[in-house]
This record gives sequence, C-alpha cells and structure tokens, in this order.
Amino acid sequence: MLEDRPTASSAAADWPTAYPEGYAVVDVETTGLSRDDRIISAAVYRLDAQGVVEDHWYTLVNPERDPGPVWIHGLTSEMLSGAPLFPEIAEEFAARLEGRVLVAHNAVFDWSMIAREYARAKRTAPVRQRLCTIALSKELGLPLPNHKLESLAAHFGVVQQRAHHALDDARVLAEAFLPSLRAAAAGKVRLPLLECRPLTEWSEPAVPRQPSGSYGSPYRGGGAGGWRPSRKRPACPYPNPGRYEPGKPLKQGMRVAFSGDTSVDRELLEDRAVEAGLHVATSLSRLTSLLVTNDPDSYTSKAVKAKQYGTPVMDEAAFGQLLQSVEPADATDG
Repeated sequence: MLEDRPTASSAAADWPTAYPEGYAVVDVETTGLSRDDRIISAAVYRLDAQGVVEDHWYTLVNPERDPGPVWIHGLTSEMLSGAPLFPEIAEEFAARLEGRVLVAHNAVFDWSMIAREYARAKRTAPVRQRLCTIALSKELGLPLPNHKLESLAAHFGVVQQRAHHALDDARVLAEAFLPSLRAAAAGKVRLPLLECRPLTEWSEPAVPRQPSGSYGSPYRGGGAGGWRPSRKRPACPYPNPGRYEPGKPLKQGMRVAFSGDTSVDRELLEDRAVEAGLHVATSLSRLTSLLVTNDPDSYTSKAVKAKQYGTPVMDEAAFGQLLQSVEPADATDG
C-alpha cells in the first residue's frame, strides 16, 4: 500500500509549512488498560515529513508479571520470559521517537503507557506532541462506520494480517496514515496535535492488583502513577444548571463525569474541575451535564449511558480549554 508515493518535487510544492518534520507511528500491546499495567510489546514505524516510511522496529518486553489477556494479544508468560525489560530497550525506543510526532490510534492510551514506563525507568520519553488518527479521521470527515483501526484500514484498502500484534498494527496504521496525511495537506487541514506531558516520577501501587485478565478496578488513577482509592469530595455548593450546550461556556454547578484514560492525571483533572465550581460525578445519569472522554466510541458504562441519554460528550483537550473560563452560577441560584 506504500508504493503510490508522490515525487519529492510534487509533494513538497504545496505541502503546509507548519506540518511536523517527521512522525513515529507507534503501537504497544499491554497487560491491561489500567495505570499499573505494563507494556509487553512495542513497534515503531518512522515516517518522514510527508508520511513515507523510513524504517521500522519491534520488540517484546518482559513485564515482570502476568501478561494479562493472552486471548487478545497472544503473548504468553513463556514467550515474554526471555524478553528484555523496559529499561533495557528504553534508549532504542527513545531514539525512534526523538524529534518526531507520536502517531497512534487512540494516541492518549499509547502515550500514557509509554510515559509511565519511562517514569518507572526514571527517564523521560522524548515526545512533545502526539497525533491521534481517530481525531484526524474526524477532521477529514472520513465516512467510517466506527473508529476502529480495522475500519480505517478498510477505508484505505490496507490489509490487516495480525490484529493486536504491535508490529502489524503499526504497519497498518502507517499505511493508513500516509493517505490521511496527504488528504490533510491537500485540504490545508489543521492537524489535531496535542501536547505530550511526560511523567517526572513514579510510585508503585500501594494496593493489590485484581486477578489476571480483569479489566475493572475499584480504584482510580492517582498521583504520578500507581492507584489509590477514590477520594471523598465536598458537595458542590452550586445547583446544577442543566446540560452543557455546545459552543457555550461551562457553568458552575454542572455535573461532569470522566471516562477512560487521560493525558493529565485523572485526580488533577478532577481537582481543577472542582476548583472551577463544577460537580465531579462518579457515575453518569440523566442529570449529568457532560461526559469528558478521549474515546467516545468505547464501550465503558459511562460512554454507553451517554449515548442512551443523549448526554453531551467532549474530549479532554476541549474540556481543558473551557475550564479556563467557567461561567459563574447565577446570583439567584441556591
């Protein structure tokens, strides 16, 4: 799928000058979806400024624990026992990422897992920006039935060979990213780049993990890493003014629920919402004003309920912008 490449002269002629100078298309397989889960394999396709593949790299990683859902990624404890530990591949991984925009499908997840592994290794991943191909497909208005990688691949005629294998998933994404990037450049589309904020420290979980293969947890992410029990927050002093209306500011008293992984630590994000006068809800109901999630098409209970109730949904970046100017509650409220 990568043979149809523009010549250097024709491609450079109308290429947006503000676009990045290189990309690292990344996929990681993990032991699970939680903050204390580990990377067990990683792949990187390095692309030039116009999306053409330069090289690729793949490694297994010994997570020093059970491999999690083997039925998904196919990697057993026996297969991983002789693999290098993350600190042993951190330098090579970093060299593949250096000076490039990290590209991934649901990039906030891949970046979060990578940032945590580097923090555990007392290092910092050399990534400053990321680009999610889900967000890019939305910017381009691609007619996809959903935002799964397989749907993006099918749209561009890319053949998947081994789904949930890091190297093949990265290859598929690289091949689908090339025409996506070309379309964006041709239409002078703003690339949905987001800042990558590296973790600077890591504390191991102080609570026991759930049994292998379990994807739920009674704990929420905390601190710079690890897990800690949910905190009891004081009641919001403002009444709920109702649902958020797109295009308008947030208003004190609105009930906000969060779902899925976030680039900013979840508790920090919730603290900022509380400080702004919002009500942080631990569950989603018909009274919820807004759901904040970076993956609205996921099957978390909150995302499913949001669709059922018609609850407005917003990603983390947009929510962060609106947090800067929350409208005060009406003087007559309360």
